[in-house]
Amino acid sequence: MVRGYAVCWNIRFNHELRGMQEKELIIIGGGLSGLTLAYLLQKPGIESLILEASPRLGGRIQTVKGKLGTPLEMGATWFADKHRHLTSLVNELQLQKYPQYSKGIALFQTKSFEPPQQFFVPEAEEPSYRIAGGTQVLTDTLVEKLNGSAIRLNAKVTAVRAIENALVVELADGEELRAGKVVICIPPQLAATQIQFEPGLPVDLRSILPTVQTWMAGAIKFTIEYEQPFWRMNGYSGMLYSHADIVVEMYDHTNFEENKYGFTGFLNGGAAGFSQEVRKENVLRQLVGLLGEEAGNPTAYFDKVWNDEFIVAGSPLIERPHQNNGHPLLQESYMDGKLFFGATETATVFPGYMEGAIEAAARIADQIL
Repeated sequence: MVRGYAVCWNIRFNHELRGMQEKELIIIGGGLSGLTLAYLLQKPGIESLILEASPRLGGRIQTVKGKLGTPLEMGATWFADKHRHLTSLVNELQLQKYPQYSKGIALFQTKSFEPPQQFFVPEAEEPSYRIAGGTQVLTDTLVEKLNGSAIRLNAKVTAVRAIENALVVELADGEELRAGKVVICIPPQLAATQIQFEPGLPVDLRSILPTVQTWMAGAIKFTIEYEQPFWRMNGYSGMLYSHADIVVEMYDHTNFEENKYGFTGFLNGGAAGFSQEVRKENVLRQLVGLLGEEAGNPTAYFDKVWNDEFIVAGSPLIERPHQNNGHPLLQESYMDGKLFFGATETATVFPGYMEGAIEAAARIADQIL
């Protein structure tokens, strides 16, 4: 009786799958890695369906606009010439890069009750660069190039199952999609926590995934806009490092055209327990004390604690930065060569960074092709 029921259920299920439109490739995650992979595979004619759980694309790249239109980075910002995959993609997409401003007096706070130390940063042989218009121009341009690929937002994946000669991707709303291949381009720790795999992944891989450190997880990025670059006028670079207050790292955030001005940087991890309004009050207090009263009158302030459900889940087993990033098991394919892991944490070079995201996408594209 049970066996007969199982046979009937399998026949019905397989019939439903055959009626399901099969995608050549499904990419889970619409950040830089997923978008780059879709772009690379579109060139030889492979179309993708990108499933993004959040209501926006870009992942850890997010550029917002201040009241005056200044592009302000909430996420990934800088890169260098040694990031050859990213540099090549920026050039291919005909985007403009420009060096991070560092001229003038930099400040270093060691104690809250002592004046900050002043120093000058020598011009770097390998400068850091930013993308004109904001880093999100990179992901927005990739999206514009994806004429043949589909993108779905608010599409959270809960399961990946092997069936017949394909994989079935199940969404949180119960919808099922069939694909020849699936590439997971979200942080491995997040995939381990939120996606069920049938059959189960190898034991060694299952033990590694929850321990892969997600870059930027828990970081607090802030950005602030001003009408004028008063710090430059007063001989300061806008560069600040502090062991004594809420802002622990800060840089000039003037745009490429040098007509919109601001700062960006990172807050002390303990500030996550404050409300955004309290964080803003403390940032302005610190900057006024260091740079003068003009610092207390911004036209816009934003900050973001990178700990939402789209970047990290549960209580990660993390002991050190970049833990298990680029692990050999993340380079392999699974489910008979149909399942791949392709987020920036899987990269063997510059994992966690934008360069790593693109390197991982290039690796997966080579494997699929």
